[in-house]
Amino acid sequence: MNLLAEVRQIEATAEQLYQQHEVETAIERMAEKINLLLSDRNPILLTVLNGGIVTAGKLLTQLHFPLVLDAIHVSRYQNQTHGGAIEWLLKPGTPMQDRTILIVDDILDEGLTMEAIYQYCQAQGAASIYSAVLVDKQLDQNKPIQADFVGLQTENRYIFGYGLDYKGYLRNAPGIYICKE
Repeated sequence: MNLLAEVRQIEATAEQLYQQHEVETAIERMAEKINLLLSDRNPILLTVLNGGIVTAGKLLTQLHFPLVLDAIHVSRYQNQTHGGAIEWLLKPGTPMQDRTILIVDDILDEGLTMEAIYQYCQAQGAASIYSAVLVDKQLDQNKPIQADFVGLQTENRYIFGYGLDYKGYLRNAPGIYICKE
């Protein structure tokens, strides 16, 4: 089976975990909490590409304070379904020295990518670092880092939609879906 046929099969057999309105409500709740905590901090919103694009875009218009938008591209998955070594593809251009950073990503899975980004921001002199993820995957092991703002939680299953991908596809699905095993 070719990849496109595989993607179509995954999409056709997936189970919807969260409907679009549930995801939007979760993002609104995250934005409210972020507004309360960071409104006077002049933060850099650091979008983790590619997965964090949807979450960051949805959050951006709901954050009612001045901020700078930048991006970082760090990947462990390289369009696969299992993580590997961390690969740095794009580093932010905005100086982080003495700034508050809000890292925005689609999912906190094992936490290794988020931990690496957090350490990068520390090394760049960030004054404080926060993280927001659309989905926190519940694992049977401790993670090296926890997100400060979490939209939704899910069991340890492979999911896609709202920025989360299946082999580079299905990030645009209007909800969050579980791949059938």
